[in-house]
Amino acid sequence: MLKENASLEEAQDFFKGDVFAYEATGCRLVEVSEGHAVSELVLDKTRHFNAMGGVMGGAIFTLADYALAAACNYNNKPTVSVSNTIEFISAAKGSKLIATCEADKSGRSLGFYTVEVADDTGRKVAKMTATCFR
Repeated sequence: MLKENASLEEAQDFFKGDVFAYEATGCRLVEVSEGHAVSELVLDKTRHFNAMGGVMGGAIFTLADYALAAACNYNNKPTVSVSNTIEFISAAKGSKLIATCEADKSGRSLGFYTVEVADDTGRKVAKMTATCFR
């Protein structure tokens, strides 16, 4: 469990435990506070792209989910998502994706979050909404 008011470095170390997102996909946590997190993914043609030449939807979702995990678990009881909806807005054109998660409402039992994913050119790529349970 992540300790209360952990530093960014402590949170980064803790979320390395999300092995699929961190090891297999390459997601990195770059900012975290209560109800807020930013994660990044440097795109790799050999790992993140689909047969059509675009970034795989699963890679985009994984990055969004990684930011969500950090935002909803920082200074909170252990929290898991119970419902997620993602809308893919446009194709990524940059070399990196950035997911920014914000709490819409963080209650005792339920939390509601929005994650926006953009590429490093500023292009909006996806938007995910999530309901989480504590």
